[in-house]
Amino acid sequence: MVRSSRGETSPGMWRREKGTVVRRAVELPAQASAPFAIRAGLHVPAVPTEWPPHAHLQHELVWVRGGTLTSRVADRIFTVCEGHGLWMPAGTVHAGRATAGAEFHDALFAPDRTPIAFDEPRAITMTPLLESLLAHLSRTDLDAGARTRAESVVFDVLRPSEREFALRVPGDPRIDAIAKALLDDPADARSLEDWARCLGVSDRTVTRAFRQVTGLSFARWRQVLRVHRALTLLSEGHDVTTVSETLGYAQPSTFIAAFRRVMGTTPGAFFDAGAEADTA
Repeated sequence: MVRSSRGETSPGMWRREKGTVVRRAVELPAQASAPFAIRAGLHVPAVPTEWPPHAHLQHELVWVRGGTLTSRVADRIFTVCEGHGLWMPAGTVHAGRATAGAEFHDALFAPDRTPIAFDEPRAITMTPLLESLLAHLSRTDLDAGARTRAESVVFDVLRPSEREFALRVPGDPRIDAIAKALLDDPADARSLEDWARCLGVSDRTVTRAFRQVTGLSFARWRQVLRVHRALTLLSEGHDVTTVSETLGYAQPSTFIAAFRRVMGTTPGAFFDAGAEADTA
C-alpha cells in the first residue's frame, strides 16, 4: 500500500511532511533467511517515507546515511542519524519514518541464530567496520564459509550506543494536549504556567505528571524533544541559525547549549564525528 499525505500529523511522531509516502512493511517468511543468520539490504526513498505500525519475525537493525530515521515504539520515539542505528527485537510493534533521499539500510537477524541479548529497542553504534560487514553480507555470491565468518564478526562488534536517542511520550490525559502541541510544533514557547492556565489545572499538576510519566521536568522534556527535531533538520542540511530559529530559540548559542546538554557535544562536533566515520 502506498499513499501520499498533505502535511497532517503523524500519530505520536512529528508533523508529517507534505508529499510523504506511506508504505506497508513487507515481512519475510520465517524461513526466508535460511541458511543465513543475517540478511542486509539498502533502499533510497526519493520522498519522505513512513511505515505504519508493524512487527517482524526477525530482529531488525536499521540505519541511515544522509538523513534521519524516526521510529515510534509504544510510548517512546527514537531518532537516529548518521553513525547510529536502531535495533528492533523480533515481534516489537513499531512505526518508522525516513527523510527524503536518505540511504535507508536494514538488516534482519534470525532470532535462533543471533547470540545477542538485546530484548528491547536500542540505539546501536554503526562503526565503519560494522557497516562494511553488513554491506558485505548483502552480497548474493558469498559462500557459506565466508558468510558464517562475517556473521560471527558482526555479533562481536555490534554494540549499543552511549548516546540517548529515545524520547518518552507521556500518554497521560493530564498533559497529552501539551505533548501533542509540542510534537506538532517544538517551537511552541508557552511556559508551564501558560499550559496550566490553558488546561485549567495547577502548575503542580503539570509538573508532577511530567515527572511521573516521563522522568523529566516539563522544561527538560521540551528540550529533549527539540534536540530530536534538530537532528532531523541538521541532517537535512539546515544550518544552526535556521534550526535554532525554527525550534524557537532566541539565538543560536542558546540552541547549541541545549544540544550539548542533551547530546553531550555541540551540533558541529556531533555531525563531524558522523562524517569522520563515513571516511574512516
